[in-house]
Amino acid sequence: MYWYYLLAIIMVGFDQLTKWIIVKEMELYEQITVIDQFFFITSHRNKGAAWGILEGQMWFFYIITAIVIVAIVYYMQKYGRDSKLLSVALSLILGGAIGNFIDRLFRKEVVDFLDFIIFNYDYPIFNVADSSLVVGVILVIIATFIDEKKKGKTQN
Repeated sequence: MYWYYLLAIIMVGFDQLTKWIIVKEMELYEQITVIDQFFFITSHRNKGAAWGILEGQMWFFYIITAIVIVAIVYYMQKYGRDSKLLSVALSLILGGAIGNFIDRLFRKEVVDFLDFIIFNYDYPIFNVADSSLVVGVILVIIATFIDEKKKGKTQN
């Protein structure tokens, strides 16, 4: 019944495992080329949010993340049973939020390492938790469109 919490736990575990490997095996700012001029593993730390904004504002992130986690759990309990897609989406968001929260709580920074250059743009370095958050948000948007379309058909 609560399989979606298991998905969130798996995402947190995978996120933390990959970050642990980066911290243990690479020097800070060390870079490994995976696909030349496109994809690199780069050991990086972020003391802020995306693109380094709000750097050093840990209490702000603790409060916001706690609110997000409570809201996601509430929505999972209230709506998770009605839509598997929404359940997966919320699970990914929950896992991503917790993954980065663990870093902020214990490291006072977030470990980032996925480094892409796309059309000559060096995209900000990110991690598994960030990916989980982005995919989760995209799936929430898709689930919302699907739900609205279903509502529109039942009203006609």
